Amino acid sequence: MTKNKSIDALSHNQPIVHERNAGVPFDASWFEQIKINKSAVERRAATIGTRRSVKKEYQAAWLLKAISCIDLTTLAGDDTKGNVIRLCAKARKPVRVDILEALGVADLKLTTGAVCVYHNLIPYAVEALQGSGIPVAAVSTGFPAGQISLAQKLKEIEASVAAGAKEIDIVISRAHVLNSDWKALYDEIAACRQACGEAHMKTILATGEIPTLTKVAKASMVAMMAGSDFIKTSTGKESVNATLPVTLVMVRMIRTYYELTGIKVGYKPAGGISKAKDALNYLILIKEELGNDWLEPNLFRFGASSLLSDIERQLEHYVTGRYSADYRHPIS
Repeated sequence: MTKNKSIDALSHNQPIVHERNAGVPFDASWFEQIKINKSAVERRAATIGTRRSVKKEYQAAWLLKAISCIDLTTLAGDDTKGNVIRLCAKARKPVRVDILEALGVADLKLTTGAVCVYHNLIPYAVEALQGSGIPVAAVSTGFPAGQISLAQKLKEIEASVAAGAKEIDIVISRAHVLNSDWKALYDEIAACRQACGEAHMKTILATGEIPTLTKVAKASMVAMMAGSDFIKTSTGKESVNATLPVTLVMVRMIRTYYELTGIKVGYKPAGGISKAKDALNYLILIKEELGNDWLEPNLFRFGASSLLSDIERQLEHYVTGRYSADYRHPIS
């Protein structure tokens, strides 16, 4: 296989439509017997970076695939209209043209999977992305803590959808998980799903604040039963964000839900993924546990801000044999 064919085979960026998750009636029997063996999970996760590796043109292809699955994110207290406009320009053209030309994929029409912003910045992102096909994702429901009433959460969602957000990242009330009040968690997420309307909903579990992997698994299943289109690890604001062991638990719940319902739910690790090699490990895990269908932006996203910059540096190294300084790559 030639270099260009190897790269193009994995890095295509054509949108794929899949059935949304309408949810199912609450049934505790789907998850009440779940018990996660932490040691076994950690052993399996530890093998991801050691048993599998991709090199040369294949690595370049996987990195291009990773770019297409990034929710390019800015969720800082000092965000401005200018920051968002620059981020959207980067989402439209995530890799320098000269690098794409050297890779032989200048006609790939590569973009990131989405741009993720706070609610008040949605109009600027929508305008900047007009005609690109890149959706705007908005964090909602009292992000990041979620410590507001359900009525306030629903109003936030409705306002973000009205402003043009096509994807809504909600945060759950952690107390429901900590207290094992699974029906309350289901009811909250189901209400948020209804408020989203046609917008896709990603449910953030804030796994760094969930004390056990067993509760992570149960919360994942409840979130999917309630109609989540994606389940997401973190807000990026917790002390511990996405990890491979947590990812393994969550994607196996996705696999179980698919086996029970025939519905494919997406997965989004977020927070702390800033290096290209880490992105590769997540993609490998997804391929091994869920299969190729989940290696598309409609079913897999990275929540990241600095990841794109490192991926672009690695691609330039592949092309030139030299690493470049960060300043050579526009804002990401």
